[in-house]
Amino acid sequence: MNNDYSVTGRYVKVSVDGLDYKVFYLESGQGKPLVCQHTAGCHNHQWRDLLEDESITSNYKVIAYDLPRHGKSDPPENTEWWKEEYKLTADHFSNFIVAFCDALELEKPIFMGCSFGGNVALQLAHRFPSRFEAIIPVEGADYAPGFYLDWWHHPHANAAQVCGSGVWDLMAPQSPEKDIWKTWFYYTQGSEAFKGDLHFYSVDHDLRDKLSEIDTSQCPLIMLTGEYDYLTTPEDGRRTAEQIKGAKFIEMKEIGHFPMSENYPVFKGYLQQALSLIAG
Repeated sequence: MNNDYSVTGRYVKVSVDGLDYKVFYLESGQGKPLVCQHTAGCHNHQWRDLLEDESITSNYKVIAYDLPRHGKSDPPENTEWWKEEYKLTADHFSNFIVAFCDALELEKPIFMGCSFGGNVALQLAHRFPSRFEAIIPVEGADYAPGFYLDWWHHPHANAAQVCGSGVWDLMAPQSPEKDIWKTWFYYTQGSEAFKGDLHFYSVDHDLRDKLSEIDTSQCPLIMLTGEYDYLTTPEDGRRTAEQIKGAKFIEMKEIGHFPMSENYPVFKGYLQQALSLIAG
């Protein structure tokens, strides 16, 4: 019995916007790079099943990183970051991803991000289409207001519990109980960064008047949204895709806002559809 999934963890230095980061990432497989961004307030462990799936990694080199301030990636090395409130912006988020890909010397990778990662995927399609082979926004939309929580650090609120419990009903009832609980567990660990992530998600990200500028002839774009996602609904995803010439939209049945961790076997089928469209 082979218990080795051949998933390797490494660190790489990333310099962007005057900041230096030591960034942790996991990688597995060979072939076209598939770079994966986790959801807000979480870390790359959400992509564990994808990293261990030999039917994908036999053709794609899957790279899942921890965004700085998440998981095993620290805040910036060269500044007194604790003196300023963390508020992630579209500019810095997009620039970081390009700098990360440059640090690994990736040539035109496929980028896939979920939730706020799906939103930044759209930002990348708008800002840097020539840098990517294709882009897959998962649970993303042009605009996602209303989830930046000012009361996050109220002394009467347990931020860790809010993080875990707040994502519970964004998952589909059909998802396996063990995977729902794992997703909940991942979120109990990321409360400190969650609010700053949501500043990008619900405040700084807004592409409503720029979608027509996205050029899918340079970079194909396939949007995936779960039917049980009430935060970024299938209607949001479909509306966004319809305003991008050449974009494709796939509604994922019986799955919610965290498809890669809450029910990977279901998500895998839809991901394979997207990869087939890109390869074709």
